[in-house]
Amino acid sequence: MNRAWAFIISKTLSSDQLNSLAEMGNKFILSWTAHEQQLTASFEIVKERIIVVKVNEEVTNASGCSIDKLTRFIKETEKQFGIELLNRLLVAYKNEDAIEVVHSSKIKELLTENRISENTLVYNTSVLTQNELNNWEQPLKETWLNKYLIKSN
Repeated sequence: MNRAWAFIISKTLSSDQLNSLAEMGNKFILSWTAHEQQLTASFEIVKERIIVVKVNEEVTNASGCSIDKLTRFIKETEKQFGIELLNRLLVAYKNEDAIEVVHSSKIKELLTENRISENTLVYNTSVLTQNELNNWEQPLKETWLNKYLIKSN
């Protein structure tokens, strides 16, 4: 089974910043271990707004200490780029071919302004496995954000 983590990038980064982030991520992956065993892992930036890290646990399981290393790397990345990655109140949604990122508190406003709808695809970044990652685009109405939809009686 592949284990997965997804982190929304809070703000738009320049091409140079994205390249630097990708280099840092790949360098981290090459040195990432669990109990001194190299992890078979990957680092990807999806549409310039979401970092996805995966580990092939059929080779070596990610352990608590290796997950701590990932968390430290993510926190260091936040500081270096002046971004938030661990804020679970950020929402990433599909806007044509791009990904838009907003704080969840803005969802009701976006719905009211018809900038998004109940069918807007939202990225479920609480994924834990490759299988969940394969189905991470979900209509807003099928996510926790559906509480912002106006209910008719």
